[in-house]
Amino acid sequence: MKVLFIGDIVGSVGRKALEDVLPYVKQKYQPDIIIANGENAAGGRGITRKIANHFYDLGVHGITMGNHTWDNKEIFDFIDDEERIVRPANFPSGTPGRGFTVIKNKSKQLVIVNLQGRTFLPPLDCPFEKADEILNQLHKNYKNILVDFHAEATSEKIAMGWYLDGKVSVVLGTHTHVQTNDNQILPQGTAYVTDIGMVGSKEGVLGMERLSVLRKFKTQLPVRFIPDEGKWQFHGSIIEIDESTGLAKKIDLIRLAEDQVIFE
Repeated sequence: MKVLFIGDIVGSVGRKALEDVLPYVKQKYQPDIIIANGENAAGGRGITRKIANHFYDLGVHGITMGNHTWDNKEIFDFIDDEERIVRPANFPSGTPGRGFTVIKNKSKQLVIVNLQGRTFLPPLDCPFEKADEILNQLHKNYKNILVDFHAEATSEKIAMGWYLDGKVSVVLGTHTHVQTNDNQILPQGTAYVTDIGMVGSKEGVLGMERLSVLRKFKTQLPVRFIPDEGKWQFHGSIIEIDESTGLAKKIDLIRLAEDQVIFE
């Protein structure tokens, strides 16, 4: 099974990049299941029902979230009914939505799990303990499992990769928006990369308008960040999974830019 995972989609530029690039990527890699991180899709903060439905229309099968899950309040109106979206599973019990779900496309199925780190982020429940709790439920019936670990600290992401090696198919880091060059198959068969990158403006700072970010760093005063409107970049990964074992066979990175790519 081939899985395409698309990095954090940021604002209107990120959405436009998805429209432009996804047909090309689908044709080139022929993925069976497509997952995207959508926590920055609506103006850089959260997601709306309209945007989620647009992603599905483009061919995305499932959406993961992160620390900006609740920033667009509209999500409270639909997240309980939307089985294709997962928010961090280690939010406290009773939080709306779900932390994992089964994504199906024809004869293929993949469990997607969303976890959030705690280093330099709000102190949620322990993501390592929550991972154990979820896997105790899943391993009876499912082998093919992808974990989006939405975390700030590189060390915490790497630790989660080692912790879940051999227990899940894939561990992909999100949140920091800068694609790392450490994609690998860990010794027990789990595909791993510390951060998958982002889909959005390459001319801003992590997808945000750079002058406002510079103002924040220079003055330390409150500044409202807005998504940058520059040329796009598209980051993602294609992972091949052995469905009989649930372990990964290959992980490759995708890195495209508006002013560099020629669609064939």
